Amino acid sequence: MPLAMRYMCLPVAFSIALSLSSPAAAEVIASKSYSYFDIRGKTADELDRELSRRGPTASGSSARHPGATKIRFGGEATYIQDDGRCRVGNVKVTVHTQIILPRWRSRKGASKELSMIWDALSSDIKRHEERHAEIARDQARAMERAIRTLPPQRSCEAMQELVSNESAHGIEEHDRQQARFDRVEAVNFQKRMLRLLKNRIHGRAGEK
Repeated sequence: MPLAMRYMCLPVAFSIALSLSSPAAAEVIASKSYSYFDIRGKTADELDRELSRRGPTASGSSARHPGATKIRFGGEATYIQDDGRCRVGNVKVTVHTQIILPRWRSRKGASKELSMIWDALSSDIKRHEERHAEIARDQARAMERAIRTLPPQRSCEAMQELVSNESAHGIEEHDRQQARFDRVEAVNFQKRMLRLLKNRIHGRAGEK
């Protein structure tokens, strides 16, 4: 069964408010949810076809995949006007990830070999998508730090533009990291699956 998972990232929305005296503060709010799509089949080929037919699509593509992670960034910042300069006050960056995973509904009566293959595959899909979510959370923290430490500007309009540019740069860097992770995973997929299957075979042999 081929494994070609993708993530989806929605554009960041950064709202701005002006504050004259509020103290500086920073916050990252990360949330995560799960959803599932059902597949059925009693052979590896049937499961493969089900994943290709029912799996989620990635942003900008009609191709379906065994799993996906939807990512949404957002945030807000306040500015402090002080002595003719404007600086960032409070910063809040939010990131929500929704992990979409397959659920095998016709496992009962399937062969032990197919069940073992599915367990290895489904655990790898979940690990892969969890890593996409982790990358997004790490980048949200990096964006918060970068925005919080931006230098003061001559006006709050200039400060707002700097914040917008920095948030756009953060999203671009996030997308690069996610794409790099997918490339590495694709190269190592076969070796990883063989290792997972070998470990599960040895584990079952040890239980006897």
